[in-house]
Amino acid sequence: MKNPLALIVDDEPDILELLEMTLSRMEIDCQKALNLKEATTLLSQFRFDLCLTDMRLPDGDGLDLVEKIQKTHPELPVAVITAHGSMEIAVEALKKGAFDFVSKPVDLKLLRNLVESALKLSIPLPGKERRSRDQLLGESPPMREIRSKIVKLSRSQAPIYISGESGTGKELVARLLHQKGPRSDKPFIAVNCGAIPGELMESEFFGHKKGSFSGAVADKDGFFQAAEGGTLFLDEIGELPLPLQVKLLRAIQEKTVRPVGGQHEIPVDTRILSATHKNLNKMVTEGTFRQDLYYRVNVIELKVPPLRERHGDLAQLVDHILRKLAQQMQLTLPELSDAAQQTLHNHHFPGNIRELENLLERAITLCENNLIEPEDLNISAPLATPSAPLEKPIEAETAQQEAPTPAGFENYMEEVEKKAIVEALEKTRWNKTAAAKQLGITFRALRYRLKKFGIE
Repeated sequence: MKNPLALIVDDEPDILELLEMTLSRMEIDCQKALNLKEATTLLSQFRFDLCLTDMRLPDGDGLDLVEKIQKTHPELPVAVITAHGSMEIAVEALKKGAFDFVSKPVDLKLLRNLVESALKLSIPLPGKERRSRDQLLGESPPMREIRSKIVKLSRSQAPIYISGESGTGKELVARLLHQKGPRSDKPFIAVNCGAIPGELMESEFFGHKKGSFSGAVADKDGFFQAAEGGTLFLDEIGELPLPLQVKLLRAIQEKTVRPVGGQHEIPVDTRILSATHKNLNKMVTEGTFRQDLYYRVNVIELKVPPLRERHGDLAQLVDHILRKLAQQMQLTLPELSDAAQQTLHNHHFPGNIRELENLLERAITLCENNLIEPEDLNISAPLATPSAPLEKPIEAETAQQEAPTPAGFENYMEEVEKKAIVEALEKTRWNKTAAAKQLGITFRALRYRLKKFGIE
């Protein structure tokens, strides 16, 4: 089996020699070019598995080469070598289709990691499934488009900002970007930025050294180190306080982190994906989110459509969720009456897929004779027709979505429900059939709740 072949382009002989030596030790053959013209000629003569190019060339720049390769050899991963501090140019290269970038002076460890990831694209692993239609369901135009984008963007190492309302499946999209890309055999670390106490954020993200603060009894890796070689997904990135935003920006730009109490920067090789249901543009205007960080995490934006814009997928989603729930609960697969189907079709779904799952989970436990009726769905009235235009801004709608069901309220209601069940069981001397009748629910619904609440 012959070695992979790389095209390296730089007008500095010393850099070319360093790159060639590094790649040859990885058993990669090289063809060298001093300028854009020589690189173009070599591209027409050889089939390359990887291209590394400097940004500044005597007869053009690396961006020209990136654009040319995207048009003529779209399957060829190309990485750019930028001068220290030239993040704007690196970001521009990523937007034009570059696989990744590395800054001068070249860190050889980061370079080797980059090369290994790039070669996984040129020489794909056998049996790797590129499609995602069995995981990201729906045949509506918006879902076909997003699956197509996932296949394309999974090849890049560019930071991607996944936007969309709460409950649309942003984390699933992030996981697919990881699974379909060259980092799939490395960790995927998902972090809810809004769930970390402020005083622990720096330690959680970047790690800490033993004795760096009270309670630091041993060295600890942070999220960046845990995601080494893989993907770090920062969910609800809009919740990060400004001081941590500064440190996160540096980690993304320099590809290094400094643990709390540490004296040295540690190189890290992680791809950054981020998401939030908030309007980051508005937060930048208000001064609560740094503009420079916004440009770094939002090199490419991937919008996940709300459920109301893909109503044609509703029947497939309902069938999938019901099958999953029935299997989990070890129940016979229920059916939806025509009236229940119409109720779902007319509903606006402010909570999107997550709301649909909750509605069906409730319905499958309350329905009689394995037939789900409108009353089992507990949808009081349709909020809008699927085709009705939205008359209120997204920000207002998002605020309405968040207000009715805060986590504290949900926990409170669960405690009330649990207490009522225990009281009914005690009154009926733990006769479950009698307790279900007293509560006004089916025996199956009671059995499900006993399991859910861990009541023996």
